[in-house]
Amino acid sequence: MEQSETDFTVGIEEEYLLVDRDSLALAEAPDGLMRACAEELQDQVAPEFLNCQIEIGTKVCGNIAEAREDLRRLRSCVSRQAAKFNLAPIAASCHPFADWREQHHTDKERYNALRQDLAGVVRRMLICGMHVHVGIDRPDRRIDMMNQLRYFLPHLLALSCSSPFWQGQDTGLDSYRLTVFDNLPRTGLPPRMESFAEFERTVQALVDLGVIEDASKVWWDLRPSSKFPTLEARICDVQPRLEHALTLAALIQCIARMLGRLAVRNQRWRIYDTFLISENRWRAQRYGGREGLIDFGRGEIVPMSDLIEELIELTQEDALFFECVAEVEAARTMAATGGSAGRQRRVYVEAMEAGYDTGHALQQVVRHLIEEYHADL
Repeated sequence: MEQSETDFTVGIEEEYLLVDRDSLALAEAPDGLMRACAEELQDQVAPEFLNCQIEIGTKVCGNIAEAREDLRRLRSCVSRQAAKFNLAPIAASCHPFADWREQHHTDKERYNALRQDLAGVVRRMLICGMHVHVGIDRPDRRIDMMNQLRYFLPHLLALSCSSPFWQGQDTGLDSYRLTVFDNLPRTGLPPRMESFAEFERTVQALVDLGVIEDASKVWWDLRPSSKFPTLEARICDVQPRLEHALTLAALIQCIARMLGRLAVRNQRWRIYDTFLISENRWRAQRYGGREGLIDFGRGEIVPMSDLIEELIELTQEDALFFECVAEVEAARTMAATGGSAGRQRRVYVEAMEAGYDTGHALQQVVRHLIEEYHADL
């Protein structure tokens, strides 16, 4: 199977929350902030559904080194412009103590229509995600790769979890974001499909009924992009640290190329039933990487550290090709330290042990998230 020169390019989209530097509570983005960011970044920045959110997207990048340069520029611009309004961005999928009922949605036609269509479900969407696009020119290859790559989505989620707190409480989950997002229709793992034509027919059935306008309203964890010739991985919580975002993007890019290499040899990754992958998705959502995931080939629960070693070995050739060996191997540390969810909980526990009350301990978590956002800039 031939590879195109534009196959396996990478692009990263991230959503951030804006907080007041004094109260550490969520704050709405002033018009002046959005204008200043747009003047500098043009179409690489946009408002999100809620006024306290801002979204950025990198250019199409050939490798992770290019993505780092662009993503650092984008994150730095948002931080610099926000500081002029005494605000700071955080790249966590949930704010530790904000109340969704106190937030307002952005007054744009697209978001007004969402609010009308999805009612109370969408009003709870006080969550942020990270989306990674991998360029794949041929539509049928996107579907074939989607069928295989879904197996790895729980692994990526387990590494990425950054939303343990919701409305001032520890939810016990490492990714509460997914709990909120799954209330929307057309979410979750993608179904297995035989071709791009089948995908188009499936979407068109809903379009013809007037249920959705187009494929952009299909919010699966992994989907063919409705705008670009890419496969879009949407499973990950957004990452407080830039370098961790790049590790996840590197893994996704390398896994895609690894599957492409298999196809060239007329081989493929085994496709497991959605029901089984969903169990691993839940384990990752609940525990992050703390309790391991099920290896269905071996028929046992395997520690996350072992799974990451296997993934590094599987993608070694691809990491060398993209010159991102260090980024891929950094997944070891992410797995060992429990990710952002683990770090947030440690900050909270230390604050409580130091004599803070619950409210002030949660503020310490937000301070920690601000520091992490700026650590790699």
